[in-house]
Amino acid sequence: MHLFREEAAQDMDAALAQLPIIDLGPHLNGEPGALEALAADIKDACERIGFFLIKNHGVPDGLIADTFAQSKRFHALPLETKTALSLDENNIGYMPMNASMQAHSTVHKATTPNQNESFFVTHDRGPDHPDVIKKKPLRGQNNWPGDLPDFREGVMKYFAAVNALGQSLVQPFSVALGMPADYLDDHFSDENNATLRMLHYPPTEMTGNDFGTAPHTDNSFMTILGRMDVPGLAIRLPSGEWLPPPLIPGTYLVNIGNMLRRMSNDRFLSTPHGVIVDGKVDRYSLAYFHSPNPYRMIEVVPSCLDGDNPPKYEPRLYADLMHEFYAANYFHQKDHGTIEMKNQYD
Repeated sequence: MHLFREEAAQDMDAALAQLPIIDLGPHLNGEPGALEALAADIKDACERIGFFLIKNHGVPDGLIADTFAQSKRFHALPLETKTALSLDENNIGYMPMNASMQAHSTVHKATTPNQNESFFVTHDRGPDHPDVIKKKPLRGQNNWPGDLPDFREGVMKYFAAVNALGQSLVQPFSVALGMPADYLDDHFSDENNATLRMLHYPPTEMTGNDFGTAPHTDNSFMTILGRMDVPGLAIRLPSGEWLPPPLIPGTYLVNIGNMLRRMSNDRFLSTPHGVIVDGKVDRYSLAYFHSPNPYRMIEVVPSCLDGDNPPKYEPRLYADLMHEFYAANYFHQKDHGTIEMKNQYD
């Protein structure tokens, strides 16, 4: 048996007890004390496991179901139609099967490409958007299919909902880090970096050390994952065991990424996870990555520093960190020269 699946099968009841379910309802309703209570729950989850489930998150079930239907419509298109929308230098558009590999991962030595195809979208900027006019890196336009009525409108309705959900969690994360509630507000202002990845996994062809997505950590601040009832995802607990997180109706699975780990000086866990689709049914997921504006500095927050804990990371422009990640993991980016980000603040 593949090691990933063999370890995932062990001691499930004990592993499930480590994955908290956090209720966002009181915070989203503005109840007194809810922000601080939510921040405490998030802090505990981030320090112990780096993953948690959220309920009462405000995104309608019908909108989630409609977006999965839109994803299936897109991935059912002929390959030549999809490849006409191939990923651009901003990593927006269509990525075919076997076009990425987790070379940037420090938790797994990838030897084969990932067996998934994906469609990436971001803020839907028009041709008159100032950043589009200036051709500012990482602030480009979406690539839409021309023969899918209502696809763009449906996908962007969902994007707006999960972007708003992500923004609603910024202040609780700031308090969880030990900072004032508004400390991170400017990081996420002026169109935060946000990407919706609509994934399609066929059953994984197990011919070697193969994965739908190889074990890795996300490069985002946080990820909000919508899932259907086809299993495949597993997360590696601090104990080393692999846990298939339960699919509970009405919840999202949230995990923190490398940017939040970096800002916390490794106090918060950016936890490895991967996908193997075992069986005969295709798997679809909606991975939404919520991160700061690319032109903000990522540095360790003051509350995570003291005489015994100096900063483990130098301040870096998020755009530079993004480019390094893209160049390492996506085949279409490997031949691109380094993008000069230093003069892109204005």
